[in-house]
Amino acid sequence: MTSRRSDRPGGRAAFLAAALAFVLIFVAAGTPIPLYNTYRREDGLSTGDLTVATAAYLMAAATSLLVLGRASDHLGRRPVGIAALLSSAAGLVVLLGVDGLAPLVVGRSLQGLATGLSAGALGALAVDSAPPRPRWLPAVVTSAAPMLGIPAGALVSGVLVDTGPAPRHLVYGLVIGLLLLAAVAVARVPETVPHPDPRRLAGSLHPQVRVPDGARRPMLAMSGLILATWSLGGFYQAFGPTIAADQLGSTAASASAAVFGSFTVLSILGGPLSARWSPLTTLRLGAIVYAVCVAGILLALGRGGIGPFLAVSLVTGVVQGAAVSAGMRLLLQATPAADRAGLLATVFLVNYASAALPSLVAGRLTTTFSVERIADGYGVLVVVGVAVAVLASRRR
Repeated sequence: MTSRRSDRPGGRAAFLAAALAFVLIFVAAGTPIPLYNTYRREDGLSTGDLTVATAAYLMAAATSLLVLGRASDHLGRRPVGIAALLSSAAGLVVLLGVDGLAPLVVGRSLQGLATGLSAGALGALAVDSAPPRPRWLPAVVTSAAPMLGIPAGALVSGVLVDTGPAPRHLVYGLVIGLLLLAAVAVARVPETVPHPDPRRLAGSLHPQVRVPDGARRPMLAMSGLILATWSLGGFYQAFGPTIAADQLGSTAASASAAVFGSFTVLSILGGPLSARWSPLTTLRLGAIVYAVCVAGILLALGRGGIGPFLAVSLVTGVVQGAAVSAGMRLLLQATPAADRAGLLATVFLVNYASAALPSLVAGRLTTTFSVERIADGYGVLVVVGVAVAVLASRRR
């Protein structure tokens, strides 16, 4: 019996190369997080400094998406995807020399630029090359890449920092090598933009948010869901080391990585587990269950129970994965192929803005409020986001 081949450009090999490269961008973005406690302990950085670095990464990604989100429509998916991989590698090279806040911000900003470029290039290349079955695969890849890649990078980094030699350099060197190999692999896949025309690039560089007419209502629902999920993801990224130190009594890199990764590492399971349900039902039900799970997270954090906190965080990851992938299915169904890069750039722009802006505010509040009270503020954002998602997804 012969296996069914993809009828998309380049077949399954092209899809696999694009999808792995896309995930690797986020793996690289997760690798510095377990070292935050090291930088705080050895280089004198504060919790506020770490939130500044997190916000710099997120804002660089948002700016890149806003200005360069459609660059691959004119230059081609491959060259822009390769540029994203090289920018990510350059960010890690800068992070090799962290001795204070400035190099950390520069390195994270280069990584933010890379993630912004990758959404409209590698993400669109994966969607363009995806096999026709299973139908949920493109939505899962595009929605779960950051939720899988960032915690996976953080967990691997945490283990290597705690057990390997040269803890401040080993993981960066390994991931730089993987990024360069991924760039070579992407260079070998077929281009999916039929007729790239660099002359039209200048016209697309002005900041813009692009949503096709038929996708505006699903995009509003998706934006509410993104606010609810990505804002809390920014909290875990910025405050994970502090939670590990306060609740676990451990400054080990693997401990902070476990706290951060608990929120998203299982999100990739949500899409396949809910694939038989309609996207609309999954989005609405998933958003409501997600809000309940977040209430459990806040309760566990307030009572100092790290075991229940991690357990509820893992469950929340699966639920948010189901809801977000359902939202992406609705959006991709309503978007023509020519508008995919612009749509994905808009989605990721909302992602990073939803994480960056609360992180900036939270960073200013660290000297006034405890982590538990700041977490309650994030809980309010979750309620607002879930309400928008549920109301906007009501059947007309």
